[in-house]
Amino acid sequence: MERFPSATALLLVDIQNDFCAGGALAVAEADQIIPIVNRLIPKFQTIVATQDWHPLNHSSFKEHGGPWPPHCVQHSRGAELHPGLDAATIAFRVRKGALPERDDYSEFEGVDDGGAKLDGLLESRGVETVYVVGLATDYCVKATVLDALANGYKVFVFEDGVKAVNVAPGDGDRAIEEMAAAGAHIINSNAVLDEPRTNAARR
Repeated sequence: MERFPSATALLLVDIQNDFCAGGALAVAEADQIIPIVNRLIPKFQTIVATQDWHPLNHSSFKEHGGPWPPHCVQHSRGAELHPGLDAATIAFRVRKGALPERDDYSEFEGVDDGGAKLDGLLESRGVETVYVVGLATDYCVKATVLDALANGYKVFVFEDGVKAVNVAPGDGDRAIEEMAAAGAHIINSNAVLDEPRTNAARR
């Protein structure tokens, strides 16, 4: 199978049990992205998986004044990657939100087990372009995409590879528009799966 050049990475944003069906903070239709993501993974030489990684007393939890129910608690099943995800070729795992007082949405705030941040990990592979899938469109995906653009990466978002929380109706659509306005290319997975190594974008 023809693959993207090594300067291109696929970011799997928070495809975790708690954000999927039956999870503590399930995103509607989240499980539908899993087959799409698994078809995309073989196209890329560098795969990065990210995870929310919260302590029990995290400030984002309702019982501590935050907006969300407890989710993605460190070392819990809810914090694990979805079992249907093809994780065999993941090069790096980045975790964020590990400090009780900080509610990080962007994966660029996360670190791997050795303390390296996402930007440094991508730089170590010579990555200049990132393609993004995951959960949720209107929170961690959006924040990660905007930070990637701010850090100088060329960014593509697979619109059929993300799902939104939609706390307010239309939040997901607005997030897509915001990412596009900031310079991200919004594409469908078929653009890559049908035309190897294409950068054709819908907008």
